[in-house]
Amino acid sequence: QVQLVESGGGSEQAGGSLRLSCVASRDIFCMGWLRQAPGKEREPVATINKHGSTIYSDSVKGRFTISKDSAKNTLYLQMDSLKPEDTAIYYCAADQSQSRIWAGYANYRGQGTQVTVSS
Repeated sequence: QVQLVESGGGSEQAGGSLRLSCVASRDIFCMGWLRQAPGKEREPVATINKHGSTIYSDSVKGRFTISKDSAKNTLYLQMDSLKPEDTAIYYCAADQSQSRIWAGYANYRGQGTQVTVSS
């Protein structure tokens, strides 16, 4: 079992920045961020594996940066140039497979943290 605890959500104006954190109870090969906006399906945002290989959705590429501190089992998502359409609940996810996270079938997921971006 892996417990994931997110933090760092909040409200920000368009163009601003926020950083999300996710602490995992143990090391796991792949981690990532998903998000779900009101009335929409959950979608992948970014993933990273133990070798540092990253994948980003087109909607956040160039604005968001995923990183991981392996010594602390902590995942980060630096979100810059925020847009109102980034408003969503952001979930931390973990799995042995990066593709499973991307497909929405991660074995482990946190409770989520709300991000609200106003125009």
